[in-house]
Amino acid sequence: MNIICDKALLSAAIDGVSRAVTLRSSIPQLEGILLQADGFQLTLTGYDMEMAIITTIEANVREAGEIVLNAKLLGDMVRRLPGGEITISTDTTGNATVKGGVAEFDINAMSAGDYPPLPNPGADHTLTMPCSQLKEIIDRTIYAVSQDDKRPAHTGELFMIQPQQLTVVALDGFRLAIVQRQVQAQKEIRIVIPGKTLLEVNKLLPDDPDEQVQISANRRFVVFAARGYTIMSRLLEGEFLNYETVMPHGCRTRVEVDTRAFCETIERASLIITERLKNPLRIQIDDHLTVRCQTALGKVVDEMEARVEGEPVEIGFNNRYLLDAMRNARCERVVLEISGPLSPVKILPAEGEDFTYLVLPVRFKND
Repeated sequence: MNIICDKALLSAAIDGVSRAVTLRSSIPQLEGILLQADGFQLTLTGYDMEMAIITTIEANVREAGEIVLNAKLLGDMVRRLPGGEITISTDTTGNATVKGGVAEFDINAMSAGDYPPLPNPGADHTLTMPCSQLKEIIDRTIYAVSQDDKRPAHTGELFMIQPQQLTVVALDGFRLAIVQRQVQAQKEIRIVIPGKTLLEVNKLLPDDPDEQVQISANRRFVVFAARGYTIMSRLLEGEFLNYETVMPHGCRTRVEVDTRAFCETIERASLIITERLKNPLRIQIDDHLTVRCQTALGKVVDEMEARVEGEPVEIGFNNRYLLDAMRNARCERVVLEISGPLSPVKILPAEGEDFTYLVLPVRFKND
């Protein structure tokens, strides 16, 4: 193989596909990037047996071929070479030469023939939507994805694709996030996409409402294609909680607050909470909102204005769970609908229907 390509294009492509590369594996090739040169293109692939990221860049291909190079080493070398053109070539002994300007590296290459073959997903085109819209959906929900492998399905997000609507749900047993958007889908399907895959999709997609992402899916795989990248991922198996059964209907107390002011109040109260010294936030709601917390570090009392309808109530929250919901609301004012001190609290935008969040309250120790 012998190719010449632009350093900026190559460096960006290496960074992109490296997101799917395994840092340590019993299969050395999985720690590398598969480079395939043919025609006027260089195709780069990263794969960890669960997710693959593929992209193609323009290249002057003097000699077609394919090799596997260690992803970290290749990325570091290309990043530090001078700007302009990069040459990558291989010899008959299995070595590769990476050259930029007068700088030249000779490194060991791995055989492309030993690179694990990517599965054929056979996924049908399901939905096309603006990249910015998908990024916004992921941004609003990914915080609620479970980190507990005991329920694998909850380490991903439920995508319910219907002809006119996309519903995305994330939950971890303590909080829940739901976003619904109007779409035009070609296929109806219910799938659970790994949270790791969605994080990488979110990083690779441009925040551009004019650029589209194509989503293809079946019962085993999902494929995202946009901005010159193809991201293929296995889906999660297992039962995803029927979230509709935990959604509260109606409320006894309705509180409307300024989102930023509420975040700042929670952050101040959280200063005396640590990983070792944990206590819930006590939130008293009557004609205004009072936040209290006490740990071995000290005690805090803070107040803020609120529009309150219904019964007074005192309710406890894990500070991080409540703060995550507030930070991801991304609207000026939110509404908390409370059915009781031990019932899930529904958090909604004061205007519109951008999201629905649930946060489970915390029982006080003296209750």
